[in-house]
Amino acid sequence: MAHSASNQKLTTDVLVIGTGIAGLTAALKLAQSHSVILLAKSQVTEGSTNYAQGGIAGVMDPFDSIESHIEDTLDAGAGLCDLKAVTVVASHAKEAINELIELGVPFSKHRAENRHNRFPFHLTQEGGHSHRRIIHAADHTGFSVIDSLIKAVKQNPNITLLPEHISIDLILNRKKNRCLGAYVLNKNEQKIYDIAAYFTILATGGASKAYLYTSNPDTSTGDGIAMAWRAGCAVGNMEFNQFHPTCLYHPKDRSFLISEALRGEGAILKLPNGTPFMKQYDSRADLAPRDIVARAIDQEMKKHGVDCVYLDISHKPEAFIKEHFPTIHQRCLKVGIDITKEAIPVVPAAHYTCGGVVTDLEGQTSLKGLYAIGETAYTGFHGANRLASNSLTEGLVFAKMASQSIEKAFSLLSATDDFDAIRSWDSSRTTEPSEKILITHDWDEIRRVMWDYVGIVRTNDRLKRARKRLRNLHKEINEYYRQHPLTSDLLELRNLLMVSELMIMSAQRRKESRGLHFNLDYPHTHKKAKPTILRPK
Repeated sequence: MAHSASNQKLTTDVLVIGTGIAGLTAALKLAQSHSVILLAKSQVTEGSTNYAQGGIAGVMDPFDSIESHIEDTLDAGAGLCDLKAVTVVASHAKEAINELIELGVPFSKHRAENRHNRFPFHLTQEGGHSHRRIIHAADHTGFSVIDSLIKAVKQNPNITLLPEHISIDLILNRKKNRCLGAYVLNKNEQKIYDIAAYFTILATGGASKAYLYTSNPDTSTGDGIAMAWRAGCAVGNMEFNQFHPTCLYHPKDRSFLISEALRGEGAILKLPNGTPFMKQYDSRADLAPRDIVARAIDQEMKKHGVDCVYLDISHKPEAFIKEHFPTIHQRCLKVGIDITKEAIPVVPAAHYTCGGVVTDLEGQTSLKGLYAIGETAYTGFHGANRLASNSLTEGLVFAKMASQSIEKAFSLLSATDDFDAIRSWDSSRTTEPSEKILITHDWDEIRRVMWDYVGIVRTNDRLKRARKRLRNLHKEINEYYRQHPLTSDLLELRNLLMVSELMIMSAQRRKESRGLHFNLDYPHTHKKAKPTILRPK
């Protein structure tokens, strides 16, 4: 078991930061033979995985093929996917999904009269997929997966679960280019701990909270990406932030995702007057990849001067809708929309960070002892646009790859006295701020700047303006950070600013339009695709 030491120090074999599908899976695998501390900066369930409705992509049907999954992923990634990364994920997806089935995740099954012997579970199809290969638990897949994983974690005596603990920065041995754990703030006690670990895994999710409108929970502030950057790690493809085409547009509920699975089952996007419009943009119409659909909606809203468009599945039988989409049906009813009888008002919203901390195909960063998995990492898997339901698959597969790599590394680990040299966090020179309006004001300003200038459609002038505005905030926020005691809000603001700057810097480097990055000053796509890699100076 992990154990405490003097001076508010903890030591463990492995520190896992983040309790989404990637972090929980890695913790469970490594806890079979090692002590693990597992950090959640809020409640254990409060991560993006919990809100994932659609499902997990993997080749489970004998009429489908791994080659087809690879091809669909490459196509959606607009030429920027790393073929090796795509092959690793597509090849290991079935095994990872089967482990969840064995864990007891209640995936939806075919009705008895439609059940085939070859595979009892219902598979759906989503935009960009050429086959039905999305296994799901109705429309609450993420919740069901997280529920099963957390139950297993809580039963494992080798895992110390610490909710309401937010990481501040990584503990480093600069001479050895090694990560030794992290400094962590206990939000409830307002105490700072040094957590020493032989191996640290960043599984903190993405950074879509950088935008004013997002489908993500409040926890998606890019903490792992920002910490890794400050520690000297490279980041890749941060300009590619996916906007989910269909987020509920309603004054009482603006962050609820309307799953792509609706369009997979026949829902149609329409203008307020009831006219379908997606065929004008792509031959696949409503089943086109997300970047195409999000830009189409954005263009139609601007062209017609409307606040939203509508997603209509009311032509399907009422029983079908209630069976396949119970969560969406109930959530919409709460705000007065009956999706069995009327269309759903929707707008695009920031949804998924395709870039992140550069790692190899085992999740290793350039810093010894530090791994990054899931949405925090850039492996080259997603390229310039994520294919629907590939995210949970990636989290599962790279959790396994990182765990296997760490197991091997433990066998080669020599005795170290590095932990004894760790300096405790010093906050003795800080003073309480006279007012805290700066944090809330700067938080709002960052998100509005990103939404207005670094959104679905960009220009050089917009990016330049955004960079200038955030550069001014950078000095102000860093001064505040040095002078005052740490709080969760301050740490998230600092990280959000960092990842926002990385997104802008990456977007300015790309002199073309590709996938999720569309710049009106560079509307064409280069013949040769290259990732955008930024390295700290």
